[in-house]
Amino acid sequence: MKPTKLIVAIAATMLALQAHADVVTDWNQRTNEFIGEARIGTPPAVRISAIVQTAALRALTSLPRGASVDAAVAAAHRTALVKLMPAQRASIEAAYGAALAGIAEGPAKAGGIALGEKAAQDVLAARTDDGAASPESHRPHAAAGAYVPTATPAVPQWAQRKPWLMSSPAQFRPAAPPALASAQWASEFEETKRLGHRASTLRTPEQTEAARFWDYSLPAIYHGVLRSVALQPGRDVVRNARLFAVAAQAMDDAVISVFDAKYHYGFWRPITAIRNADADGNDATARDAAWVSLIDAPMHPEYPSAHSILAASVATVIKAEVGDAAMPTLATSSPTAKNATRQWSGVDQFVQEVSNARLWGGIHFRSALRTGEAMGERIGRLAARQLREESASPITAP
Repeated sequence: MKPTKLIVAIAATMLALQAHADVVTDWNQRTNEFIGEARIGTPPAVRISAIVQTAALRALTSLPRGASVDAAVAAAHRTALVKLMPAQRASIEAAYGAALAGIAEGPAKAGGIALGEKAAQDVLAARTDDGAASPESHRPHAAAGAYVPTATPAVPQWAQRKPWLMSSPAQFRPAAPPALASAQWASEFEETKRLGHRASTLRTPEQTEAARFWDYSLPAIYHGVLRSVALQPGRDVVRNARLFAVAAQAMDDAVISVFDAKYHYGFWRPITAIRNADADGNDATARDAAWVSLIDAPMHPEYPSAHSILAASVATVIKAEVGDAAMPTLATSSPTAKNATRQWSGVDQFVQEVSNARLWGGIHFRSALRTGEAMGERIGRLAARQLREESASPITAP
């Protein structure tokens, strides 16, 4: 695949489009700003996003005639966000106050607020015991008395969470990664070793740019791609609420699914594998004692790729949403690439770039990428069915 070219010039166009977004799309962007300010990890951020977007959709699909749409959406967001991110309360309340200031006082406003608050409270209550708050009990591998790095691994308890769409966290658990004695392992090892090294001379500048771009993983980078669809002409606020809510649920299930597989297999990251290649039992792999990846490895096992499963789940939802219509140009920006914007002509190109970027960054092997994509597509199909079958009342029972 030839990597998609970096496009900075379209940033102004994207901003101009955003000025004409509906209330759901506006609040989606604000929510991602609050999440960014909170500096929380990707798994809890994805969970927050799913709850908030679901609350907004529930408010809209139960809104009585005459009640204010803008008030209901604002109240749903404010109620959920303050509960989930209390440290960001001042910013959230300021945005909420500004939103309400533009709505005339009266029964429509009061009714919208009441309904939005109730919708959020219902979703929050239903997700209180979803397992996110369960204590983690990960046990580091170590011989008695031996030092191991002491950083806490990311969310090992996520594998016990209650999904939105899947029947269980392990519903799409994949087969094991390649056996270390296999030719496939040796081939994948060598590919990442050559292209993912921080000082690689084989990785192109474009590949390096993509790797740094996709070092960011909070929901905002994927929601930017969703907004490429939501901002198209002729869409209504309920349709956009449904798109964001169903995609956010798919993303949360994708994270649950991928962490189930990650901690089930506990497969080593490239930096560990390459520095210990003399211990893998494969004569075709050679140790590099000083090898480092371009991108710092996340604190969780390698297999499968979380970015790949997220990208594929979002892409599958977008494909279902667009249907037979022309696919709009997809675009998003990344804080880890100085807020540069990249764009793609279709969902397949988008998914391929996301996956390849993680190999070019030196933090994944090829099997983790392909496996993540396959898992994400299956989860995305569950979400796509939600879009088709639940158009009047599309919320999955939390």
